[in-house]
Amino acid sequence: MAHQILSTPLADAPMPENRFKIILGMLWRDKFAFTATIILLVTILSAILGPWLFGDAAIVMNLRARNAPPFDLSRGFAFILGGDSLGRSILARIALASQTTMLIAAATVFCSLVAGTVLGLVAGYRGGLLGEAIMRVTDIIMSFPSLLMALVILYVFSPAISNVIIVLAITRIPLYLRTTRAEVMEVRTRMFVVAAEVTGASTFRLVFKHILPIIAPTLLTIMTLDFAFVMLAEASLSFLGLGVQAPDVTWGAMVAEGRAYLSKAWWLSFWPGLAIALVTMSLNLLSNWLRIATDPLQRWRLEKPETQNV
Repeated sequence: MAHQILSTPLADAPMPENRFKIILGMLWRDKFAFTATIILLVTILSAILGPWLFGDAAIVMNLRARNAPPFDLSRGFAFILGGDSLGRSILARIALASQTTMLIAAATVFCSLVAGTVLGLVAGYRGGLLGEAIMRVTDIIMSFPSLLMALVILYVFSPAISNVIIVLAITRIPLYLRTTRAEVMEVRTRMFVVAAEVTGASTFRLVFKHILPIIAPTLLTIMTLDFAFVMLAEASLSFLGLGVQAPDVTWGAMVAEGRAYLSKAWWLSFWPGLAIALVTMSLNLLSNWLRIATDPLQRWRLEKPETQNV
């Protein structure tokens, strides 16, 4: 009898090979999130395979195709979205720019996530003078408008890709730090954490084994939203001329390049702007799905209703 009681929960637990099907099913039931995932996958594939598929069409100048209109296949499929002011394929340049844009956004979010989470864990669990010092530094960073601070720093230093990542990461650290600290201060008072402390668990085990997995879904949702914010911030910096410089290209830089031709060649700025809008909207929709899927109290809305036997 005891053996049967102990084995029942294990029998009811989902097998590891079924977890992917469960997640895919939950994603399919939210059609907006499913569409957003497809858009993000296409963007990632274009960033990986685009430069290889289009070759040198993104960098080779062809003055005969200067400001070529879209949907004109006489110059080949690469010019289906038209040509830019130097006769380069806009479609190929969007695929090439997606590499740099995704690299900047991913590196920025990763650096700010790691730094903010570690500092937030220290400030929330340890507290004391060290925690107060961390929070005061965070208040100083948050007292300056993030975009203004980025403009000043990039104006003083060269607007290279590494500098853009560092500046944007510094401005986003307080978001993860304050969120992590608030979550840790709430979770550390729960019974399972207190029980682990009583049994003599080390601080490292308490923080990374018991506390961090509980707050990870919240950080994952914030990270998805922050990815979109960083993309928009980078586009704003590039539009103002303090972002990534040539020969590197981002979607924001493409929008800035087409600014002078809006009256006669609107497609130079429209297509990269549309790419920014679609990706940021997809990230927002996916973050909303993540918030529901990782919340046990709301997950039922995405789960398949069980059939009742009559």
